[in-house]
Amino acid sequence: MMVDPASLPERDSYRLMISAFVPRPIAFVSTRSLAGTDNCAPFSYSMGVSSRPMVLAISVGERDGRRKDTARNILDTREFVVNLVTEAIADKMNVASGDYAARVSEFEEAGLTPIPSDAVLPSRVAESPVNFECRLIRAVTVADNTVLFGEAVRLHVDDAVMTQGLVDVHKAKPIGRLGGTQYCRTQDVFELRRPRITGPKAAGPTDAR
Repeated sequence: MMVDPASLPERDSYRLMISAFVPRPIAFVSTRSLAGTDNCAPFSYSMGVSSRPMVLAISVGERDGRRKDTARNILDTREFVVNLVTEAIADKMNVASGDYAARVSEFEEAGLTPIPSDAVLPSRVAESPVNFECRLIRAVTVADNTVLFGEAVRLHVDDAVMTQGLVDVHKAKPIGRLGGTQYCRTQDVFELRRPRITGPKAAGPTDAR
């Protein structure tokens, strides 16, 4: 099967893309509106961009030709929090994914607990073991999506999910996004060590990757 993405209707293109580009991390993003409403919503078009400075990116699509609450809140306040989604809060995350009016707090609808952040105004999700407090550094429009780059100015990690200074997936039990209504667990973990290249095949200072 060979597909020219430009030939597909938008809905079919979306469905094929999310089923083929897998698994994807879920950024459970909490924001605060100018009116003071705490919102939170999950996004699976997200990624880590750099580690020093620590930068995350999320891509937020439009709804009926208008920006979603998350993108609008971030552009208005320039702050947001990315919370890790675990098996324990998967159902609550799914409730928060509904198309609620801007005045409605997904925290309340999903039964999640907002707790104060340290350096930004939006609340963190108390039930999530990892929270990145972010400040917006850039917003880029790609088609009908707003890609938001945020520098993590604070990182909160529950000691209960740490092993030797790292987040332990066996303890945190994060979930990933697949296609359609499907998600995946991260408990079947294996290791592959990166090869160490020496001699004439090793990259030198003039090689670009």
